[in-house]
Amino acid sequence: MVTATFRFYEELNDFLARPLRRRTFSCVCPNAATAKHMIEALGVPHTEVELILVNGESVGFERRLVEGDRVAVYPKFEALDIQPLLRVRERPLRVMRFIADAHLGGLAQLLRLAGFDTLYDNHYPDADIEALAAAEHRIVLTRDRELLKRRTITHGCYVRTLKPKAQLREIFDRLDLAGSAQPFRLCLMCNAPLRRIPKDEIAGRAPEGVLERHTQFVTCDVCRRVFWEGTHWQRMRALMDSLASEQA
Repeated sequence: MVTATFRFYEELNDFLARPLRRRTFSCVCPNAATAKHMIEALGVPHTEVELILVNGESVGFERRLVEGDRVAVYPKFEALDIQPLLRVRERPLRVMRFIADAHLGGLAQLLRLAGFDTLYDNHYPDADIEALAAAEHRIVLTRDRELLKRRTITHGCYVRTLKPKAQLREIFDRLDLAGSAQPFRLCLMCNAPLRRIPKDEIAGRAPEGVLERHTQFVTCDVCRRVFWEGTHWQRMRALMDSLASEQA
């Protein structure tokens, strides 16, 4: 066994036992334990970690800890450019695509509203989420920290807030999504692309009053729902505009 000291920063402390938060503490580690193993043993999912310094030097998850190591663990940096340092992942994901667990159906719909490809099924077992995330290079969104500790999940976010709109703001802030949003291009129910459809092709698929008041419509070719710029669209447009202005 070896003894190392640890210090976790900012929101990573939320995952630690209360006596260990926001302070330096010693921890006994198994021989040949890696930084990743000990970080997760202390309760922090590896997907929440952006930078690890051991004795002041940037290291990857695979670094084996030895007697006397000083380990500092950091979350995603919002204002500090750490490009010159070694991050714990080889590269960021080029395209922001998500998969949400069973507790985040409302967030999944709002991310689709913002134009982000987001898989969701409240019957997905954890193993399927892990497999899809790896195969399709998706960011896992969950309130289950144990899911984020699965070995092949490399990109994930533990969602702290409880209400869907607050969750959307949290994810937008954390991943700086405002500049990548393309609202109203995906079906909220199917995650499939929407396309414009001529008014004369939607007879019987929308209420008569809607046909009288509106001229522009889009449809989903998977579920065949038809959408128009009604009061719900206006509320959603206001939400998207507020997110863009908050990150401007």
